[in-house]
Amino acid sequence: MSFVNYHTKEINCKIVYYGPGLGGKTTNIQHVYQRTASGAKGQMVTLNTENERTLFFDFLPLDLGQIRGYKTRFHLYTVPGQVFYEASRKLILRGVDGIVFVADSQVEKMEDNIESLNGLKKNLEEQGYDFEKVPLVFQWNKRDLPNTIATQDLERKLNEHDLPAFEATAVKGEGVFETLKMISKLVLLNIKGGLDN
Repeated sequence: MSFVNYHTKEINCKIVYYGPGLGGKTTNIQHVYQRTASGAKGQMVTLNTENERTLFFDFLPLDLGQIRGYKTRFHLYTVPGQVFYEASRKLILRGVDGIVFVADSQVEKMEDNIESLNGLKKNLEEQGYDFEKVPLVFQWNKRDLPNTIATQDLERKLNEHDLPAFEATAVKGEGVFETLKMISKLVLLNIKGGLDN
């Protein structure tokens, strides 16, 4: 969960972009990174492997608002999409405050989306998280492609709890900041609720 640095008066929040391989997780973070003022971001760290663009994570602190005089700093991570990186996924989910599930809208990727979402639920459960209580936003990515699934079908098959969802074309930056703003808002509300108790 969020880490409070009393010395710098910062609340550090961890947001993880999760989803199937090559679905647009890294593209989302790269777009945010490119559009964020240099004074408001740290260094992006990308590790590439033979089969997947992101093995461990992309890292980006992003300042957004304050809670009780403390600045909030967001750290954005992606997980590797390929199933054989399961241990890396679990490690990256440790201490998560919010999740963006980036679904690939292509018809042939539906099974990958379902498998990835089930993996997310399992990984969270194994670490003691309640899937229904972790702030989560869905992003229906690659909406510009001709062979996409209807958003109603994505909602029906993946979004059983009727969580916030956004259509996106991450390569063009469409829907990227809308998704980020919503997950940031949900994370801050969750933290503020925890502070009030």
